[in-house]
Amino acid sequence: MNLRGTNQEKARPYNRRIVLECIRNHGPSTRSAIAERVGLTVQTVSTIVRELEEQGYLLPVRGEPKSRGYPPTTLHINPDGGFAIGVSVTPLGVDAALMNLAGDIIGSASRPSPQPSPSAAMALIEELCAEMRALRPSVRILGVGMAMPGPFEVEGISFVGSTTLNGWSGVPVRARLEEVSRLPAFIAVDTVAAAIGVRLYGEGAEFSQFYYLHFGVGLGGTMIENGVPLRGAWGNAGEIGHLPLVPDGRPCPCGNRGCLERYLSLDGFGQRPEGQSEAEWVDEVTPIFHRAVTTIENLFDPQTIILGGIAPVHLLKQLVDTASHLPNSVAHRGDRIAPRVIAGGGPRSVLRGAAALAVSGILSPRHEPIVSLDRMRKRDPFSNGLFA
Repeated sequence: MNLRGTNQEKARPYNRRIVLECIRNHGPSTRSAIAERVGLTVQTVSTIVRELEEQGYLLPVRGEPKSRGYPPTTLHINPDGGFAIGVSVTPLGVDAALMNLAGDIIGSASRPSPQPSPSAAMALIEELCAEMRALRPSVRILGVGMAMPGPFEVEGISFVGSTTLNGWSGVPVRARLEEVSRLPAFIAVDTVAAAIGVRLYGEGAEFSQFYYLHFGVGLGGTMIENGVPLRGAWGNAGEIGHLPLVPDGRPCPCGNRGCLERYLSLDGFGQRPEGQSEAEWVDEVTPIFHRAVTTIENLFDPQTIILGGIAPVHLLKQLVDTASHLPNSVAHRGDRIAPRVIAGGGPRSVLRGAAALAVSGILSPRHEPIVSLDRMRKRDPFSNGLFA
């Protein structure tokens, strides 16, 4: 998306977001480079930059002189200019982390709770948000983002079965989250949140197009296209776990048989025969994993597939190691640079991505505010001390 500013005075709040987004996307930049990218005058950019410096979002850095005259000042995002809380709710419990604007995790905590009910989960989230605030009691907290298993609002699939959250259908999650956290709240499917985390702060940063395969309690995936997740018409793109790839296979709570996540997921791993070793399980599911990989490649033609999630890292690496024997697909090219499958996006990617939802939701010009205009004026993220 090509972001452009406007030189009209009334658009200054929008222009602040444009300038900040430009630096977040392109890295440290000079005022003139920003002005050229976003279509504003250098004078307008200079005024906005001064305001963003005063509010703590930007840090000016002057380079070493290489010739006569002073080198231009480059503008960097101030890591401590803002923080966000990321929350992940799974059938195993609730996790939370505090993240700064550089994507650094300041601290995290977990509350095990098998199949938590909405009320139980929200009580734990309230505790965790207070715990995260206490890590940096005097800073600006922009918002809270929450990742949870999908899909959302699909009859017969949403909030059904052991790989998702039972009893959450019809719950106003965003409103409840904002109530317990006392912060602007944002929600996404866990696979999308994790893919965003990998794209911004992980192995996906070097790829403009990649597929993130999320190995969680269930299985999901998200295609990142030019840095943006493909979400679908109703936000449920990526439910690869419900592809029936095994003919006459195991019954799935969705009503089909042989769905991928019945085999390739932590739930599937936990249901392996008693006494079966990890290596034996990997051998058993390798043909199914390869079928999934070639399906993804033929559908999306990504630069690579990044396998991550909350599964143990050594288990993911064993699956990735089998990729040396993948069947043929459109990804089988002589000019490949990246491997067809790589490991990445560990457990913290979900929390980073969830926190990034809040950062983008508040600071990015791409996103509509989710609170009323009057409330936004009272909680303007570009005023000092807000959301602290």
